[in-house]
Amino acid sequence: MTDKDRLRLIALDAEDLAIVSAHVQDAVLKAQDINWMAKENRFVIAMNRFAWEEERGRRREHQRRRSALYFARVNNVKSTGIDRKAGGEVLSLLAVRFETGDAPSGEIVLDFAGGATIRLAVECVEAQLNDLGPAWSTQHAPRHMT
Repeated sequence: MTDKDRLRLIALDAEDLAIVSAHVQDAVLKAQDINWMAKENRFVIAMNRFAWEEERGRRREHQRRRSALYFARVNNVKSTGIDRKAGGEVLSLLAVRFETGDAPSGEIVLDFAGGATIRLAVECVEAQLNDLGPAWSTQHAPRHMT
């Protein structure tokens, strides 16, 4: 993988965040990969994201990529359904969305399979998604019930 193949996205509003959300849908991570840096007002999640942008037609091999999702200007973090003591618990990220408060502030909500959520109280939307390294093959693509 060359540097130009790595996905790098920045989100500065709800529309941008929807694009980031599409790229992290079905990412898997462990509770220990969640890092809230309160003194720095930053929140970071390391994940193995499914490379939806590489999906073309019916393939036997699919790709995952190690990525980091970073949020700035975070004032508070609340979670439900996530046991931080069980650091090896695997979580599947379904969506990232923004709920407007007193604009431009609001909450960024990370929805996980099984009903778990993380809510970030933010001054405004300021997020980045960066691939950290090369992709690897997987035979299984996420499937959703319709």
